[in-house]
Amino acid sequence: MSGAAGVKVTLGEVLNEISAYERDGKLEDAEALAERVLRAAPEHPHVLHLSGIVAYRRGKIPLAIERMEKSLELSPTVAVYPRNMCEIYRGAGRLDDALRMALRAVELAPDDSRAHFNHALIRYERRELDDALAAADRSIALDPNFPEAHFERAEVLLLGGRLTEGWESYEWRFKLKQAEGMLPKTDKPQWDGGALPEGKLLIVADQGFGDCIQFGRYIPWAAERAPKPVLACSGDLVPILRQIPGLGRIVTRWETTGEFDAYIPLSGMPRIAGTTIETIPAAIPYLHPDPAKITAWKQRLDALTPPGKKRIGLVWAGRPTHKNDRKRTVKLDQFAPLFARADLAIVTVQKGDQIAQVGTYFGAAPLINLGPSISDFTDTLAILQSLDHLVTIDTSVAHLAGASGIPTSVILPYAPDWRWLLDRDDTPWYPSLHLYRQQRPYDWSGVIDRIAAAL
Repeated sequence: MSGAAGVKVTLGEVLNEISAYERDGKLEDAEALAERVLRAAPEHPHVLHLSGIVAYRRGKIPLAIERMEKSLELSPTVAVYPRNMCEIYRGAGRLDDALRMALRAVELAPDDSRAHFNHALIRYERRELDDALAAADRSIALDPNFPEAHFERAEVLLLGGRLTEGWESYEWRFKLKQAEGMLPKTDKPQWDGGALPEGKLLIVADQGFGDCIQFGRYIPWAAERAPKPVLACSGDLVPILRQIPGLGRIVTRWETTGEFDAYIPLSGMPRIAGTTIETIPAAIPYLHPDPAKITAWKQRLDALTPPGKKRIGLVWAGRPTHKNDRKRTVKLDQFAPLFARADLAIVTVQKGDQIAQVGTYFGAAPLINLGPSISDFTDTLAILQSLDHLVTIDTSVAHLAGASGIPTSVILPYAPDWRWLLDRDDTPWYPSLHLYRQQRPYDWSGVIDRIAAAL
């Protein structure tokens, strides 16, 4: 092939260039080059495979599957093809096909740690936890310094309720590529839970908003052992976390932390506290709304809500950048069983671009769209106090409601995030939450009907 200025380049060099673009997130460049190469070599298995990966990253899932299946037909013994195909099928919700590919990859390359890792991922999605753990352990045996495999092992153990073991493997999360910059650059040690001088402990709110709200309950426990710790967190969390007792200063930039003797990520607190399912701190509520905001939002809702209607808050979409957003986010119209209820008023506390879906709303229940007026978590916290019930996907608002004791129905995918455990409709983390789970992977049918019946 000819490159820029007519320079001859090999097919291998071009494929490496596509891979580099894909790895660096330059997906438009990767797609353009892949399409060009595919026109020149439409039957080349690796060209098909690589262009399929790029298509998947671009959200063109049917095209990705078509091309990658063709590459498998052309080269059925290349182990990396079923290994990657496993992940494509998993993302598309085709779990039986994904498992078939995972087993084929392991068969072709039994010493490939990544093949066993992908096998563990699909077993987790199928809630086959013993097999998932065995696959993760095999991956780790082949590559003891494989962070993703250790982290997957942690999620399997935690989902299965084996918290003590799970917390240990959970520490590997900071070796993941996406964790870079989450912790301070320091030679100071991680805190072990022992006594520290006043003001010498730095607590780092290291994960997503929901995680930080969930683990914020441990701040008073830490403050008993290290009085007035400094909390480093996102500015979005400051208005709600600052109300938790025992804190000293709150900072939003590393350079303002000051001197400290030790640090601890907020998500590491359960491990050093020795948390089991029976000992999860559940002194609810530990988040409290501003009384003035409660009054203001209540007056607004009283003016907007028809008399006699039960107010049902609703959140249907999360952040698109969340790794599991495809599993947890739903469309607004999937809540039709609620909208058919003339005795309800639907109050949206949804933020982000998905608010636009209210433009197609149709139902007997009046809809009150508060989303565009919500500035921050303190607004949401106050609005929740004026609702009779909240219905939400697994997102930060569920944690906000749970931490403030609001009656809430949470809809969960078949293989949920580890914190929700398995086969129970309650959660020891938040007593006011009721969990409604998918009965089949990627199938929300019946879930909303059960909530509507319960309301």
